[in-house]
Amino acid sequence: MSRRQTVIPKAMQPMYDQFHFAPAVRVGKHVFCSGQLGNGPDGKLDPDPAVQFSQAFENVQTVLGEAGGRMRDIVEITTFHVGLREHIGVFMQVKDGYIEEKFPAWTAIGVSELAFEGALVEIKARAIIKKK
Repeated sequence: MSRRQTVIPKAMQPMYDQFHFAPAVRVGKHVFCSGQLGNGPDGKLDPDPAVQFSQAFENVQTVLGEAGGRMRDIVEITTFHVGLREHIGVFMQVKDGYIEEKFPAWTAIGVSELAFEGALVEIKARAIIKKK
């Protein structure tokens, strides 16, 4: 049986401490990333959708890196959007800058709000990392 490992990048430790959730959990080769918002290192959300979307992917990349993986290890993403139809074109352009072929499974869900005021997207990812 595989051991469960909590994955917490140093910059995300305060979120772990305050909100009591792991940025990711690794079990064997599988990494389950919690939803990442587009907040920067200062915790703020830029009002520009493209900037927020890029930062959300940067946050996913940080979590995967801490787990020993890369963006190409992602096999599934679920994205939650405030203003899905309004921003989907910009989101797809940003996504395609981070996620390359072979594309993972993807589900996009429109929501009325996210946990932090001004947040436009939350990205949840699942990856399979071959190396330990």
